[in-house]
Amino acid sequence: MARRRAEHASIHGWLTQVVAWFVIAAVALVLAVSVVLPRLANATPYTILTDSMKPGMPPGTLVVVKPVDVSAIGVGDVITYQLKSGESAVVTHRVVAQGYDATGSPIFHTQGDSNSVRDEEVVMPVQIKGKRWYAVPYVGRVTNVVTNGQREAALTIVVTGLMVYAITMFLGAAKDRRRKPIEEGAPQ
Repeated sequence: MARRRAEHASIHGWLTQVVAWFVIAAVALVLAVSVVLPRLANATPYTILTDSMKPGMPPGTLVVVKPVDVSAIGVGDVITYQLKSGESAVVTHRVVAQGYDATGSPIFHTQGDSNSVRDEEVVMPVQIKGKRWYAVPYVGRVTNVVTNGQREAALTIVVTGLMVYAITMFLGAAKDRRRKPIEEGAPQ
């Protein structure tokens, strides 16, 4: 009976560790994709808020854009741009046509993937925040819930928690090794 309890406790402990590591890995992956990777690559994460880019980027999609030279933007590229130059409101749409204005500056015509007509206003280079680098569905919902300050705090807490957890696991393993005497001739 005691042996069964020990086996059950061992299996339960193993399953708990597997689930804990899975949750930790999932949280770390979300943080890496939404905070760390964009920061390291000089990119900016945004969240798709409307249905205009469905089905490929439904509302809640995290889209990460990198600044690029306007000459690198072509028809078919997804860009994030300011609605009005200098203002914070942005839109992420696909470039459907490009050309030049009367002064010879490039202009871009955009349209949401699920919209039936292109956007009324042309996009000037000064409005462009960047070109889509990658997009992750639904992760944007998580990042919308928390502010930048909260995101930074969460990152610090998670990193600290992971380090404490790793140290605890290493110390526990070392303690277990010291408790069990190594038998001579036993495989190690």
